Amino acid sequence: MTQKWKADKEDINVLFNEMFSAWSHGDGRAFANCFSEDVDYVTFFGQHLKGRKEVESSHQDLFNGVLKGSQMQGRITSIRFLNDELAIVHCIGNTKMSNQKNYNKKRESINTNLLAKQDGEWKISAFHNCRIKEPNFFVKWLMKKGKPNQ
Repeated sequence: MTQKWKADKEDINVLFNEMFSAWSHGDGRAFANCFSEDVDYVTFFGQHLKGRKEVESSHQDLFNGVLKGSQMQGRITSIRFLNDELAIVHCIGNTKMSNQKNYNKKRESINTNLLAKQDGEWKISAFHNCRIKEPNFFVKWLMKKGKPNQ
C-alpha cells in the first residue's frame, strides 16, 4: 500500500465500520447510506437489489423482523485500488442473532465490493455476498477428478 492511498484506506475502514454499526442499530437508512444511489447489491441468497432505496427498504424490513436485535461485525481482508476513484474491497462479515451470546463462525460471509469515490466520499457501488463454506465431499471429488493423475 502506497502512502498515496493511506487516507483513502482509513476512509474505507470508517465506511465499513459505519455499515456494521448501522446494522447493529437496526437502521436501514444509515445502512443504505454506505452505498451509492445506483448500487447493485447481491445478497447471499442471490437476490439482486437495485439502488439505495431498495437496499434501505429491504434491510429495514429485515431489521424490523427476522433480524431484529441482530449485531454485525466484520473485517476488511483486502483493499486494491484500481485508480484514485475505484477500489475493490473484500470483507468478511458475521451476524449474531439477538438470542445468541457469541458470533458463530459458520455464519461468516465474504463479500466483494466495488467502491467509487464521488465528490470526495467513498461509497459501495457494487456488493456481492456469499456464505463461506467448506467444499462438501462431492465438490472435493469433482475438483480431484479435474486434476491430472500424479
